[in-house]
Amino acid sequence: MPVKILMPALSPTMTEGTLAKWLVKEGDTVESGDVIAEIETDKATMEVEAVDEGKIGKILVYEGSEGVAVNEVIALLLEEGEDASALDGADTSSASVGGGDAEPAAEAPKQEASKPEAAPAKGLAPAAPVSGGDRIKASPLARRIAANEGVDLGKVEGSGPRGRVVKRDVEAAMSSKPADKAASAAASSAPAGEKPAAAPQAPVASGWNPDLTGLPEYEEIPNSSMRKVIARRLTQSKQQVPHFYLTVDCELDNLLATRKQLNEKAGEGVKVSVNDFVIRAASIALKRVPAANAVWTDAAILQSKQQDISVAVAIEGGLITPVIRNAGGKGLAEISTEMKALAGKAREGKLKPEEFQGGTFSVSNLGMFGIKEFSAIINPPQGCILAVGAGEQRAVVKDGALAIATVMSCTLSVDHRVVDGAIGAEFMAEFKKLIEDPLSMLL
Repeated sequence: MPVKILMPALSPTMTEGTLAKWLVKEGDTVESGDVIAEIETDKATMEVEAVDEGKIGKILVYEGSEGVAVNEVIALLLEEGEDASALDGADTSSASVGGGDAEPAAEAPKQEASKPEAAPAKGLAPAAPVSGGDRIKASPLARRIAANEGVDLGKVEGSGPRGRVVKRDVEAAMSSKPADKAASAAASSAPAGEKPAAAPQAPVASGWNPDLTGLPEYEEIPNSSMRKVIARRLTQSKQQVPHFYLTVDCELDNLLATRKQLNEKAGEGVKVSVNDFVIRAASIALKRVPAANAVWTDAAILQSKQQDISVAVAIEGGLITPVIRNAGGKGLAEISTEMKALAGKAREGKLKPEEFQGGTFSVSNLGMFGIKEFSAIINPPQGCILAVGAGEQRAVVKDGALAIATVMSCTLSVDHRVVDGAIGAEFMAEFKKLIEDPLSMLL
């Protein structure tokens, strides 16, 4: 019996992904551990390895197919001794994932033995009717949403593999309802003989359909999986996490001088940045104020024993936060080298899940863009995020006299359920002390 190759869950937040590229073709022999495909998730592009050995008998989901649900069958693997005849009537239903939210694979269309299968256009799944007989091809999740929202699946055009109706199709049908009602109202109120102005088309979205009346001409840019996850998580953060903010101004002149000396003496390929000092200072401050290195749960506050610093990195279509593990136990050169490697992998979409999951504290630095000061949104389930602005020359008072200093404003966003004001202030005092006396970071 052919072995099912399933769409893997490559991150905790992944429910579906895009099959970006097949690295094998039908008829190829593979062994366990061979890389067979590249999958785009909500976070990155990752490689998928074969878990069994055999011959690729049938590819069911083609390159470029979007919205492929976790545990959907994407290909069939022929085991030793099996030939193409074993594919006839092979089971291509999805594996159970417990909650029932996964969308099953559509049935593979039967091919006549005397006719070779035409190669599909790259990036497209083979076309097929939406329904077979009286049965509408739709995922369980799409059926459940349609039933709850009163959407007629028979009137929904499927965009999934082989014309299957999936979650996004039902959401699109739901979002079009307000526009339909507006058009009907306009038609009924228009004077006889006059054609009412066309109602603006609502964007395909779920839960957020603003009034687009009077909006000038626009380009509709579909939301990527990453954009949807960012929107969902940060909306939850602002709605559910009680934020408060603490800002300090740090003088940078000593740090900049120390950085220059270190880079002059550093080995080839090592160039310490101001952000590396910020990561190092934050990790040491967390060591000194461990109560700030914590996560809220309803049962208990989880205080982390290790300083794993998530650092926001802008990538095409969004941002991601690779993690410097145990930053409190690493020197500036090691932090600098690791950060450059992680940022490069992030921009290439090659981060592994363990490289961007599970941080205990976040740093977001917009100083390189000239931003003087800002407040960042907490990255759940973490309790704090530090927003770092640009260093700029400002007038300061020293010993009763006016002077010029390079000053950087830093704002700590704090989850008040986890960290009280006094603890947040204590952390910021330690952080400021370290930034203004950088030699103490080297001890």
